[in-house]
Amino acid sequence: MTSNPLAGRPDGQVPGTSAPAVCKRPGCGNALPGQDRGRARQFCSTECARRYHNDARIPAPPVLAADSSADPLAALDAVIRQAAVLTRTAREQAASLDPARVRAQIAEAEAARRRAEAAGQAVAARAEAARAASERDDAIDAARRADAETVRARQAEADARAETERARADAARERDTLREQHQAQLEAVAALTAAERARAERAEAQLESERADRRHLTSALAAPASQANGNGNGNGKLPRAAEGKAGQQ
Repeated sequence: MTSNPLAGRPDGQVPGTSAPAVCKRPGCGNALPGQDRGRARQFCSTECARRYHNDARIPAPPVLAADSSADPLAALDAVIRQAAVLTRTAREQAASLDPARVRAQIAEAEAARRRAEAAGQAVAARAEAARAASERDDAIDAARRADAETVRARQAEADARAETERARADAARERDTLREQHQAQLEAVAALTAAERARAERAEAQLESERADRRHLTSALAAPASQANGNGNGNGKLPRAAEGKAGQQ
């Protein structure tokens, strides 16, 4: 007689295989909702999980008194339900010790760990990118400030050069003005010197003319006296008094 391995399980699951993607509560059969991360779900809703755990509680066997008049069929039914609960609990415990399920749980935990590490790395990468962006913005601002400082320095240099050119032009004008004034003063001094020399020459010429006139007058005055002396002494000489006056002149 062949044995059916599925006959001993109410859900028809072969021992050693992973649980199907349906609700774990017997009699539900709803598909489990999909999820991206975290622990795999076993129930379709919170209500199914609560009802499953309530049904899994092992009820205490009823204690029947010796003189109990309870219905034996009711007591048998209670024992059968208790046996069913115990059987389901034993099967779930055996399934929880299944190597394939343990490996699946380990793989799921490892995947969760890797996802967490990847998420942490992504967060760190985003933080590093944000820091790099901040440093880039700071560098751009510093470059802009440096450009502005360079422009201001060039403007200040141009202003300084213009001021120097103006100062040089003013100095050149002042130097030319002073040179012209000095040259005018020299020319005025030369003109005054020439005028004084000409005046001195004229005065000297006038004095010489006066001297000549005086000599001529003296000669004219001395001529009659010499004639008178020539008539008196006969030697043609002036008297001594006249000679002394002519010598003084």
